[in-house]
Amino acid sequence: MSETSHSHESGERLVTMANDIGNYFRAQGREEAIAGIVNHINRYWTPRMRQKLNAYLAQGNSGLDEFPRAAVERLNAQAAAASPQPAAGPSAAR
Repeated sequence: MSETSHSHESGERLVTMANDIGNYFRAQGREEAIAGIVNHINRYWTPRMRQKLNAYLAQGNSGLDEFPRAAVERLNAQAAAASPQPAAGPSAAR
């Protein structure tokens, strides 16, 4: 099996897992379901799993249901907000 097909399958598997998590939380209503999915992924998925899912989606692959997709977007926004930003101003150009 090639490296590309292996990572492709891993991405598909992660999408299936995220959708399964979404189905579990779906009955709670949109906002609570998304928060539940975010919490589950934060608690139980490794950073590598999250990176693989994001890389798979960035390649134009889809398959995520509405709630898991919103949860991934929320997780990515949280990660971006938590990342240290480069300092602005004249000393930053050195």
